[in-house]
Amino acid sequence: MAYVDFLSAVHKSTKRDYVARVTEFPKAEAAKLAKQWAKDYWDGDRKTGYGGYSYDGRWRKVADAMVAHYGIKPGDRILDVGCGKGFLLYDFTQAVPGVEVAGIDVSTYALEHAKEEVKPFLREASAANLPFGDQSFDLVISINTLHNLECYDLYDALREMERVGRRHKYLCVESWRTEEEKANLLYWQFTCETFASPKAWEWWFAHTGYTGDHSFISFE
Repeated sequence: MAYVDFLSAVHKSTKRDYVARVTEFPKAEAAKLAKQWAKDYWDGDRKTGYGGYSYDGRWRKVADAMVAHYGIKPGDRILDVGCGKGFLLYDFTQAVPGVEVAGIDVSTYALEHAKEEVKPFLREASAANLPFGDQSFDLVISINTLHNLECYDLYDALREMERVGRRHKYLCVESWRTEEEKANLLYWQFTCETFASPKAWEWWFAHTGYTGDHSFISFE
């Protein structure tokens, strides 16, 4: 297991007003709308989610970095746990023509509005119960998804990533290192259920037997 940062550049490209996040619209109402994982979250107002999530190529640099780091080659199989609209999976297919991709997400809306080129390879499922056989994938990833799970589902999801991966695994989750970052995370998030420090996340990895790589994003 290693700490590998593929996400900082994408995460830090967004400017955030943490105070406005909790004053411009009732936070509880925003969270209720976001947790439906429907249009309000993906393509509605910024006050309830992404504010419009369309393909703009930002994930290509992440795909390229993962391809280089893990030595991904044509014929390898990649699974994205919490794939959303499948943009990163699409970029994998462009970075390495001939890779096989699969993705799962709980959002019917996201899957219905996924990138057309990868839509046939996506399915609705829970991270806690992946519909794939043991050691099915050369690379299993989960980007900014697992912190949205309650502890009982998080336990199963980490074990599931380990089960279906035969080579490389990588996840990124939200975390906090200081009280200021904890407050900012609480202000900004709509869907987070597991608020854990890096040390606590590392406890989860050890407790579940997760052996893959990881990184954290924080809200400075």
